[in-house]
Amino acid sequence: MAYYYKLGEIPHKRHTQFRQPDGSLYSEQLVGTLGFSGVSSLLYHINPPTQISRIGEPRPYAPKKAEGVKLAPHHLRTLQEKVTGSDYLDARKTMMFNNDLAICICNPSEREMSYSYKNGQADEVVFVHDGTGDLITQMGRIPFKPGDYLVIPRTVIHKFRFDEGDVRLLIVESFSPIETPRRYRNHFGQLLEHSPFCERDVRPPVELITETERGEHLVQVKKEGELHQFYYDFSPYDAVGWDGYFYPYAFSIYDFEPITGRIHQPPPVHQTFEAHNFVICSFVPRLYDYHPLAIPAPYNHSNVDSDEVLYYVEGNFMSRKGVDRASFTVHPGGIPHGPHPGTVEASIGKKETHEYAVMIDTFKPLHLTEEALQFLDKNYPMSWNENGNGEIRKGDMFD
Repeated sequence: MAYYYKLGEIPHKRHTQFRQPDGSLYSEQLVGTLGFSGVSSLLYHINPPTQISRIGEPRPYAPKKAEGVKLAPHHLRTLQEKVTGSDYLDARKTMMFNNDLAICICNPSEREMSYSYKNGQADEVVFVHDGTGDLITQMGRIPFKPGDYLVIPRTVIHKFRFDEGDVRLLIVESFSPIETPRRYRNHFGQLLEHSPFCERDVRPPVELITETERGEHLVQVKKEGELHQFYYDFSPYDAVGWDGYFYPYAFSIYDFEPITGRIHQPPPVHQTFEAHNFVICSFVPRLYDYHPLAIPAPYNHSNVDSDEVLYYVEGNFMSRKGVDRASFTVHPGGIPHGPHPGTVEASIGKKETHEYAVMIDTFKPLHLTEEALQFLDKNYPMSWNENGNGEIRKGDMFD
């Protein structure tokens, strides 16, 4: 979300002397993407961020592709998995991935991380399905609540503090920068009037946290399928100020304003973020099509260029059997999908929907992981067969 923002104290000019009370220089650090050509920010630290005290042994942290998975629609039922691990990183379970992204669930039981984390090669979008708390970053604190997308750019050191109660997260790891849709931005980068959200909906860090106490701090860095262990003799949250266009932020799915029309609108109207070879969309309550002969149910379509993933958040999902909140449906490219028997006629005359869902469309095939297989609904591929009673099944109105 590229607009200028700053917190704390910074010098009048870049790359000039900025001294601490004892006369020593603050340590300036540039963070950003695409070399020196992308968006960036300048941070000013009490301690040089290069001062590593020791490096521990890396540990494997790569998903394992499930072998022998058939080309078919899939349904992953994850609702019953209330806790996927105690620790935040151990609780992250990758469900599917390709060379552009990974899609994970994460339901940790621990309230606060005893270490910090940095993704060294990917942006992360953390969708908060359940839970409240604070995202603590080098660039400040971001309070979060259910429905929030937390966009954390690569290299930003951070940790989570969760309040009491269940925590359920959907995490998308992107190996290219996460951006707002190009068609909703002018050439200055400002979101246009027809965009379904704008800059005032975006919540950057609200409070800079500057920790001065000495002591050992662990930062786990994810890169190339491993977690690398970096130890420092000071807190990584020692910045006294920063400014720029590169920073973490929150955006709520409840602030996404749906685009509707006289006839059925295709999935791109729900787009919220984009990256190289995939998009993230938000399905929210909206009025259905208002042409007098409109059919609100989506038409059958072949995903020739995309694998389509839907993560169901809230609502009755038009009563599809077996699909509940925290379910994934995965419709791979190469085969058609669409409304279930009876749902097209049943949708005529319907005025609105109240569901919430997150959709991820990829332009390269996704691979299910070994961990995903435990959630697989093996009956789902045949769920389009006639059931004889014209019953509406859950999820039919989303796409």
